[in-house]
Amino acid sequence: MALDLVIPFGILLCLVIYLIYSRNQFEKRMLFLYEEKFQEWKKHHSKSNEKSSNKELVGLIFKENDKIKVELLNQEVKRRVEQGKFDIKEA
Repeated sequence: MALDLVIPFGILLCLVIYLIYSRNQFEKRMLFLYEEKFQEWKKHHSKSNEKSSNKELVGLIFKENDKIKVELLNQEVKRRVEQGKFDIKEA
């Protein structure tokens, strides 16, 4: 009687082991595939998201007597300076 149940449980055990093994292999393949795609995505999109901030000399600031004078080399920024849209950086 004990031998009657050993064969179905043995088949069931083999089936479970096979399913666990195949699931593990599938997950490894998917992980490798997604890592590959992520590396490819980083290679193509990392530079497009970066903003290049180039410094450009557009004017000079002088202090004469007790007055501060701003000499603009580029007249396109005159409106920004008049509106006060600039940052002051202390060195």
